[in-house]
Amino acid sequence: MRLLLINANASPDITARLVALARGLLPAGVQVVGATGRFGACYIASRAAAAIAAHAALDAYAREGAGADAVLVACFGDPGLDALREVAPVPVLGLADASAAAARGRRFGVVTGGAAWGPMLTEFYAARGLAALLTGVRTVAPSGGAIARNPEAALGALAETCRACVAQDGAEVVVLGGAGLAGLAARLAPMVPVPVLCSVEEGVRAAGAALGQAAPGRAPATPVPSLGLPSGLAALIG
Repeated sequence: MRLLLINANASPDITARLVALARGLLPAGVQVVGATGRFGACYIASRAAAAIAAHAALDAYAREGAGADAVLVACFGDPGLDALREVAPVPVLGLADASAAAARGRRFGVVTGGAAWGPMLTEFYAARGLAALLTGVRTVAPSGGAIARNPEAALGALAETCRACVAQDGAEVVVLGGAGLAGLAARLAPMVPVPVLCSVEEGVRAAGAALGQAAPGRAPATPVPSLGLPSGLAALIG
């Protein structure tokens, strides 16, 4: 079985870190292949960067998707997720989507890096019909990229913010969102009075469970001519 892990940020170091984490969580027989965005922001911190990342995710799938048995968009906020589900013949999972599912109907709060993600993630979950379960999105000042480079410096602020999700917002579960925060949930768990979920770990587990399954049925898109796209991307829509 082959899992394609797409990092829609242009950060090869983060991709390598995510692939290593995924290999540690999945059975030995699962091949994990990482694909990094060829263009765009090294870390998404705006709507414009997120829009470009969705394009980069589709481009990565066009390059590396052949032979994949499942796809994981390993970027919190899931840029390009629904578009990939439209074109891929295999299950496509995203970190934010999978983390909400892992909350199992409990009210959940999200903690992540970068102020721009507050409204973006609130809108993401509302569009998926989860507004009633989302207690709120709280952000810390460092971006996920900065946290990945120096996690020790961010642990205190992350723990305090997780506790605020519980005490002030009523969260029954806290999702630690973002590829740059991968691996920190276990360290924060003893400091927070409710379960803390790592979005990357939940995404990997969901993708692993989906390997070999049929993709959800979707109406095929109408083929259209295109201009200026690489051949792989043109084939996805044409």
